[in-house]
Amino acid sequence: MTTTETPDTLHRILDYSSRADPYPLYAELRRTPVARQEDGSYVISTYRELADILHNPHLSSDVRNLSHPMPSREGDTTPAFINIDPPEHDRLRRMAMRHFGPPHTPGLVAGLDPSLTSTVSGLIDDFAGKEQIDIVDDFAYPFPVSVICRLLGVPREDEPRFRVWVNDLINAIDYDPGTDPKEILENGLQARTGLRQYLGGLLEQRHGRPGDDLLSRLANDDGPDGRMTDEEIVSTANLLLIAGHETTVNLITNGMLTLLRHPQVLQRLRDEPDLVVPLVEELLRYEPPVHIIPWRAAYSDIAVADTVIPKGSQIMLMLASGSRDPNRFHDPDRFDPDRRDNQHLGFGSGIHLCFGGPLARREAQIALSELVRRIDRPRLVADPPPYRRSPVLRGPIHLHIEQNGG
Repeated sequence: MTTTETPDTLHRILDYSSRADPYPLYAELRRTPVARQEDGSYVISTYRELADILHNPHLSSDVRNLSHPMPSREGDTTPAFINIDPPEHDRLRRMAMRHFGPPHTPGLVAGLDPSLTSTVSGLIDDFAGKEQIDIVDDFAYPFPVSVICRLLGVPREDEPRFRVWVNDLINAIDYDPGTDPKEILENGLQARTGLRQYLGGLLEQRHGRPGDDLLSRLANDDGPDGRMTDEEIVSTANLLLIAGHETTVNLITNGMLTLLRHPQVLQRLRDEPDLVVPLVEELLRYEPPVHIIPWRAAYSDIAVADTVIPKGSQIMLMLASGSRDPNRFHDPDRFDPDRRDNQHLGFGSGIHLCFGGPLARREAQIALSELVRRIDRPRLVADPPPYRRSPVLRGPIHLHIEQNGG
């Protein structure tokens, strides 16, 4: 059944005042699984309908298939593969994956374990003597940034430059021309240009100089599909640089916040280190790093449940709502690391299933294991903590904790 969902529900979810706890609003939204909005877009919020449409070949990631293109996407002449459709999507993803995971580099993620553990240990060593720590600034941000910089071949010392660009790009992801100042969009477009020019400069230095980093491999290696153009390499590197750390920052921070709110589970993790594997899967369901896919397009008319979504319509996918759907998960608002059959939507699903999911999982497993093992009597300073602006990439902007019992 489809009705025009009361706009207040979605608007309240998107409003910053709901950032700390959007889950009761998701429950309201799920009363109408496919909800047409006043602007003609559609919001999908239930697990079954989300899983179905994420595997529907008539769902497009290409902005050119929208009847009314998103303002933050206009002029994007060489989008990353996450924003295009087969067969080009499949070709580019296959070419990137050749250097990032199985079958050609099957040991990449597992081989990073010593480096990941060393980086985490060094960051926690720096907590010594501090009564108060910001899990975001002191740990959850620098850890995945250092990892993705090393993998891509981006100088770690350039982080202050690209951090400003990334922040502006993230703010523009969910730009709303009806409520947001135009400055947010303009800053995002300038940031996109600046970051791509920066990555293009790094790429120029890699041509004819094979190396172990991903930029070098993409610039110099011809696989079965040939070689990416420079524009395609820059778009891919841009995607991996942003997605390779922003989502992991949220996963680690949300994870530590959840453990501090569930001290019995935190103690279990100390006593049972292997618990970290199912625990991270439950975190991806319970407090995922990405809550919303803010737009997809209908290639043609799409039937979802009892609703026909017209060709060209914008579709918003509420992934975090689907992962709390009581029709799919028993007692979904309970954090349960022993949960079985945990097919969450934390990394999406279908052909756009998160490219870096295996790495993000391992980073979170090592990070949370070591934090819990080494921080003595951690205590939240503020609950809820302050959150980032975005409802899409939802997570605390700071997470201050006291150690040694405060």
